[in-house]
Amino acid sequence: MRLSTKGRYAVMAMADLAAHSVPSEPHQQPKPVALADIAERQDISLSYLEQLFAKLRRGGLVTSVRGPGGGYRLARPSGELRIADIIVAVDEPITATRCSPNGSKGCTKTGARCVTHDLWEELGQQIHVFLSSVSLADVVERRVLGRSRPCNDFDGSSVGSDEAAADFEAA
Repeated sequence: MRLSTKGRYAVMAMADLAAHSVPSEPHQQPKPVALADIAERQDISLSYLEQLFAKLRRGGLVTSVRGPGGGYRLARPSGELRIADIIVAVDEPITATRCSPNGSKGCTKTGARCVTHDLWEELGQQIHVFLSSVSLADVVERRVLGRSRPCNDFDGSSVGSDEAAADFEAA
């Protein structure tokens, strides 16, 4: 799976916005953050950020404040904003196949689906599930590493064993 700059930059900019959206007083709304400031801190083109934030605003993830001192705020607390929602809001598909999403035509010359299509389709679904489990607050507070647990049966000892079958049936 390849995530384009659109998706990566949207997540980077939203993480920056979340990190810099701190109210000056308790129980007050945070001050809006200017896109120019995000662009400078994240080394992203301002015009590109404007395009991304228009989509994020239409997706209900940010609100804009016009006028002097204006900028953007998160529409909801960062703990309620999921990374998958950010990526989807900027029209970034979360897929791992070469085929068109939801299309009936496959990726081979004949138009059939390749033999590994289901593998890559499931990988795309797992990526979406993972990104849906990670909030913007998790990213900002660096709580992402260690969320996935590796499979510990690489030696194959549990494959086909009665214990593995019992575990499978119990689930």
